[in-house]
Amino acid sequence: MRMTHKALMALLPLAPLACPAVHAKTLDVAAGADAQTRLQEALISAAPGDVVQIGPGRFALTDTLSLDAPGVTVRGAGMEATVLDFTGQQGGGQGMLVTAADVTLRDFAIENPKGDGIKSKAANNIVYYRIRVTWTGGPKATNGGYGIYPVESTNVLVDGSQVSGASDSGIYVGQSEHITIRNCLAEANVAGIEIENSRNALVEHNLVTRNTGGILVFDLPNLPKMGGGNVLVSGNLVVSNDLANFAPPGNIVASVRRGTGIMVMANDGVEVSDNVLDRNPTASVLVIAYPRPFTDTRYNPLERRVTIGANRIGRGGYDPQLPGKDMLLKAFGGALPPVIWDGLGDTPALPAGSTALSLGLAKQGAGVDAAVNPQPLAAAQGGKPAPIDRATIGAPAALDARIAS
Repeated sequence: MRMTHKALMALLPLAPLACPAVHAKTLDVAAGADAQTRLQEALISAAPGDVVQIGPGRFALTDTLSLDAPGVTVRGAGMEATVLDFTGQQGGGQGMLVTAADVTLRDFAIENPKGDGIKSKAANNIVYYRIRVTWTGGPKATNGGYGIYPVESTNVLVDGSQVSGASDSGIYVGQSEHITIRNCLAEANVAGIEIENSRNALVEHNLVTRNTGGILVFDLPNLPKMGGGNVLVSGNLVVSNDLANFAPPGNIVASVRRGTGIMVMANDGVEVSDNVLDRNPTASVLVIAYPRPFTDTRYNPLERRVTIGANRIGRGGYDPQLPGKDMLLKAFGGALPPVIWDGLGDTPALPAGSTALSLGLAKQGAGVDAAVNPQPLAAAQGGKPAPIDRATIGAPAALDARIAS
């Protein structure tokens, strides 16, 4: 059978996955003296198909580790057994920087990086599997911004990983496409999980707890890639996100209200369904426009085609960080409805029999503090469900083969 040029081109992004290097080797790095030098040398020496095998123990590191060879696996002995300790880091903006495609990072931990934990940029077909990033001193504004931080990439899988203490987002994927974040624990960050300016993302089966905000789906102006959407947030346990916001002033997540479960901002085509949300004191689900003035003429600041499906929603909205809190609580019998909408973009679709709260904002750019006439919103007043394209969401199945053993 003759393959068309179009079909051949469609296979090219994943081609390296099917063509392992013939002479692949394993580069073993043990804990001990000169760990920084020996580990970085292994990363420099690695060729496509090679495995950099980091042994058990604690590795005291003082500078960023970098990997720019494609098709390499960096593998530890487990996220509790292999610890890359950056407490004494003196240089670099992150613990590890990956700038190559077809890389697998698995089974190790990064602690106390000076900046971000692991950043991968323009690294297509990347897998983070059973990675732990922790700032052991607890939540602080001086902690790095991001724990797991892939950007500007196509095909991203983050599975079975854990992040705590990030002063921005624990697990963040930005300006990327075809993303899966699943089976992860995000705890004690400002934002637990964030999908930003990205499309075709699946966020499922994660435990998101004790953050300021649980799961954020944002689109922001003034970035090379905008127009986020076609995102499914499903099957997550989003509970007790009640941590005081510790983001540095001026950061966009510094405006996230303590106690927000799931927040959708300025995206087009987002479904929130089959999640368990409980004990999120501001709101179980918050749907809003971008809250600041902007000048980027390419940018649409409004929320569009957001569907809130059937979720199991427990207690929430009992201590909302909103203006007129006491009046609102009195009007709604001590707790706000599970869905809060700012009233600016498309009315979100709501499950039958539910009630939401419309803040009734008059214009974009003032934020929720400008709410002056909040009103109940019945399900019948909600928008029509806008089905997302489920066939295109998530990372390709080929990435799963890398974590099968």
